[in-house]
Amino acid sequence: MADDEAEIYDGIRAEFPLTFGKQSKAQTSLEAIHNTTRRSVNNPPEKPSSTKTNDLPSLSSSSQTWLTSLRAPKNPKPNPNPEPSPADDEDGDGDVMIGPPPPLPQSEISESDDDDGEMIGPPRPPVGSNMADSDSDSDSDSKLENRYRIPLSNEIVLKGHTKVVSALAVDHTGSRVVSGSYDYSVRMYDFQGMNSKLQSFRQLEPSEGHQVRTISWSPTADRFLCVTGSAQAKIYDRDGLTLGEFVKGDMYIRDLKNTKGHISGLTCGEWHPRTKDTILTSSEDGSLRIWDVNDFKTQKQVIKPKLARPGRIPVTTCAWDRDGKRIAGGIGDGSIQIWNLKPGWGSRPDIHVQNSHSDDITALKFSMDGRILLSRSLDGSLKVWDLRQMKDPLKVFDDLPNNYAQTNIAFSPDEQLFLTGTSVERESTTGGLLCFFDRAKLQLVSKVGISPTCSVVQCAWHPKLNQIFATAGDKSQGGTHVLYDPTLSEKGALVCVARAPRKKSIDDFEAKPVIHNPHALPLFRDQPSRKREREKTLKDPLKSHKPELPMTGPGFGGRVGASKGSLLTQYLMKQGGMIKETWMEEDPREAILKFADVAAKDPKYIAPAYAQTQPETVFAKSDSEDEEK
Repeated sequence: MADDEAEIYDGIRAEFPLTFGKQSKAQTSLEAIHNTTRRSVNNPPEKPSSTKTNDLPSLSSSSQTWLTSLRAPKNPKPNPNPEPSPADDEDGDGDVMIGPPPPLPQSEISESDDDDGEMIGPPRPPVGSNMADSDSDSDSDSKLENRYRIPLSNEIVLKGHTKVVSALAVDHTGSRVVSGSYDYSVRMYDFQGMNSKLQSFRQLEPSEGHQVRTISWSPTADRFLCVTGSAQAKIYDRDGLTLGEFVKGDMYIRDLKNTKGHISGLTCGEWHPRTKDTILTSSEDGSLRIWDVNDFKTQKQVIKPKLARPGRIPVTTCAWDRDGKRIAGGIGDGSIQIWNLKPGWGSRPDIHVQNSHSDDITALKFSMDGRILLSRSLDGSLKVWDLRQMKDPLKVFDDLPNNYAQTNIAFSPDEQLFLTGTSVERESTTGGLLCFFDRAKLQLVSKVGISPTCSVVQCAWHPKLNQIFATAGDKSQGGTHVLYDPTLSEKGALVCVARAPRKKSIDDFEAKPVIHNPHALPLFRDQPSRKREREKTLKDPLKSHKPELPMTGPGFGGRVGASKGSLLTQYLMKQGGMIKETWMEEDPREAILKFADVAAKDPKYIAPAYAQTQPETVFAKSDSEDEEK
């Protein structure tokens, strides 16, 4: 029965054009989708292209990267099974040879050898065998990825920011990503609701004119903390709605412990890893503060770091340990200070490491087991510290350029590796890199190129998604690069990459009809058009209150200046010669002395009143007369 219906349908369908009826959508395989986001290792970097095909997520070719020689094998293996081509058909009989060519006869081999006719060394291996390429470096990267399970095969970029992305936070479920930038904005991305266009669903501006420096999710992932360059941190809910803003302190109070809040710009902030109501912030005013999220007007604790000499030295970064029982702070004088949260604790640090770095510390990170502490600094170094013996670092990694105060460090989910980003230097040829280090061996494992022109600032390795997030940018662009592997990663980027954008249907276009109802009541009747009446009013200078034209000089450009004067009487007197304007050509001293004789003979006003009592004026003789005598 079903076969008969199919035959009838096909017969009827053949009578209509192919474009008639509902069109079946061409399904794109997941393999083809992931091929569009694959990171090309051996291709040189190209200029970014704005063209897109098939509505699939496309990498900017500068990010598509350019891993260049960082991960490219020295001697790439030839393909053992090349595609057959018509050029391979030498006989012209249509039979194409598949596989490697057969080995040459011994006679030909001996003829092509040295003049002595003797073969030196072992016989050459057949072409295409595994022995032909014995360079072990070609597989080093793949072995490395298999050993540490680093998801690096594919990449997408979450764009939208116009400057470097300085803050990044991925919630614990891995569904939402929040990024902040030097362009003063915060963008929120949702993997579950995002399609392959990778657009943010919300954009915020927490504090106008202040850079976003840190974003941190609460342990329950229902709120997040946003720290900007202002003195007040803000709390937002999961959808980006403002829940509150912490109070600002009085800048005229000298003792920081007596102020209600920070008085200078914030530098860092982090939510308590266990308690959903507690957060920690650090500031340029030289203090760390613990806040209660339920009360934005009061603070729990004020921590003043220990300083060699009194003053206000900024606290550049802060961090909780895994259980929230210890606080670490990076001080502007290069020291690292750690406080244990115990009953009766105060501002005196339990661990104080002076001159740990020669420049500002940008990030501190505790390990999950609480044994080591990682520190990153603007001096271009990353140091590994043993919390049981903090006098000297276990290892110092140099040559990691850092130009941003928000450059952080992250651990892999199993903490076998830790990673950080590098900045682009002016005279350097290498771009922004993501460097991976082995925790056990304390050595550099791999360098992965993220962008040829942009610096890498923030990085994160999500444990549930097994995807690596790295923010990059410069003064004119910024984005969040998401590295993943379809065979190792779960959800996250895999969900939104496979979701094609919805095509607009006819229902998306809403026409606004114009309804004419001439017999409606006066209250509901359409107002008549008054366009002609307005145009007529504009032409009338009295009704439109047209302003007078400006006068740029006497008698020019304005209505009043048409008679070369402000009054008609003045104009007529000038024309009759009764008013002569000679003051422009006359000497002012001579003009005053003309009335000197008249004033002496016939004084008026003040002089007659004092005529009887006024003494006779005696003038001093000039110096020239004395010299002549």
